[in-house]
Amino acid sequence: MSLPQHSDATLRYQQQVENSRNYVLPFIAQEFPEMKGLRVMEIGCGEGGVLTPFLEQGAQCTGVDLFPERIELAKGFLGNYVASGQLQLIAKNIYDVDFFGEFQHAFDLIILKDAIEHIPDQDKLIEYLKQLLNPRGQVYFGFPPWYMPHGGHQQICHSKVLSFLPYIHLLPRPLYRGLLKAFGEHENTIKELMELVDTGISIERFEKIAKASGFAITRRKYYLINPIYKYKFNLKPREQFGWMKGIPFVRNFFTTCMYYLIKPKSN
Repeated sequence: MSLPQHSDATLRYQQQVENSRNYVLPFIAQEFPEMKGLRVMEIGCGEGGVLTPFLEQGAQCTGVDLFPERIELAKGFLGNYVASGQLQLIAKNIYDVDFFGEFQHAFDLIILKDAIEHIPDQDKLIEYLKQLLNPRGQVYFGFPPWYMPHGGHQQICHSKVLSFLPYIHLLPRPLYRGLLKAFGEHENTIKELMELVDTGISIERFEKIAKASGFAITRRKYYLINPIYKYKFNLKPREQFGWMKGIPFVRNFFTTCMYYLIKPKSN
C-alpha cells in the first residue's frame, strides 16, 4: 500500500520538517548547541525538509541530491533561503571532481538521513566524507537496520498485504522476488527493493565500517519505534529498551531506527 507521502511532495516535505525539528536537530544539538553559522551539508536532501530546522536556526546549508527534479522541489519550498544565500542546492554526485574541489574540508556537519541504506560501497563513502569535514566536523546518520521488520522498505509496495508484512525482505533473494511478482508489484518497485537487499546495513556493519574508516562514534541512539513511523503507521516514537541495546545482532531485528554522530579520530 503506497503511502500518501510517496506521491505528495508537500506532505512529504512537511513530515520531514517536523521529524527533523523534533528528533534529528535535538540529537545533533547535543554536539553542536550553537547552530548559527554552522556549515551543514545534507547528502540526499530531497525536498529539503530535514535541512529546514537548521536553516531556521541560522545554519549555512548545502543540499545535494542526484535527482534534479527533487532539487527543483526543494527550491520551491526553500526559495527564500536560496535567494538570501543561506542555502545552496546542487544536483550533483558528491564524488565529482569539481564538487570535491569546492567543498574539501568545508563542513562542520554532514547529514545522511535515510540515505546510507540506499548507497553502494558504503565503506568508500564513509572514508570519503572525512575529506569534506573541517577539523571539528562530524557526520550524522539516521537509518533503519536491515534486519528490522521493515528494513527492506516494503512499505512502498502497492499491495497492502506486502506493505505491512514484517521481515519478508530477509527471504532468499529468488523467493523474495517471486513473492513481489506474485502480488503484482511494478517492476520498478521490485528493482528498488531488490537493490536494498544489496545495500541494506546492520548496526554491526555500520559500526565496523566507521571504525575501519578512522571514525569514532560520539553519540548513538536506538529506537524501538522509528520517529518517522508516526506518519507511516500512526505509531508513537519510542526509544529501544536498555537491555536490548546490548545484545549484538539480535538488536537489529527489534530496532527500527539508529541515529549516529561520528567524527574522525584525529579530531
